[in-house]
Amino acid sequence: MPAVSAMPFSASQRVCLLGAECTGKTWLAQRLAAHFNGLYVAEYLRDWCDRHGYTPQAHQQLAILQAQIYEENKALALMQQAQAAIIFCDSAPLMTAVYSAHYFTDPTLYPAAHIHHRGYALTLLLQPDLPWQADGVQRDGVATQQAVHALLEHELAGYPLVVRIGGAGDARLQSAISAVKSHLATKLH
Repeated sequence: MPAVSAMPFSASQRVCLLGAECTGKTWLAQRLAAHFNGLYVAEYLRDWCDRHGYTPQAHQQLAILQAQIYEENKALALMQQAQAAIIFCDSAPLMTAVYSAHYFTDPTLYPAAHIHHRGYALTLLLQPDLPWQADGVQRDGVATQQAVHALLEHELAGYPLVVRIGGAGDARLQSAISAVKSHLATKLH
């Protein structure tokens, strides 16, 4: 994979969904992309864990962060061809930095993640209010979910466009749709 710059494209084109484990990021990002006729960028970490059968170790975190950025760059290149106005990112490099800090007490990914994160038009922070469910090697339980959520809240303090999304099912989806319409209305037309 080629080296990746931290923020190569316009903020007006990307919405990221962040949340601790079991907060419905994938479900919601896919539905938002369908609703707005946008593009969906999958969480690279999930794909990585599925391929390898274990969660990444400390020395693998940077490559995962870079791969998430690379996948977003690929989606941007497809935007014009797909006639899409917006990209919905299931997670973001900041999520990898938070996991690295939580699991390995390694804060070194935060600077690059924050540089990249400034490029999102909107961050939807999913609240840990859904029932927790086991999901293979990626989920550690409610205590980890709460700790990671607290780290996300801390790292997102000061970002101007962070909308907290709660509720279940259609209520969660409608809250997210409203947030996107409210904050990006002029950019979607």
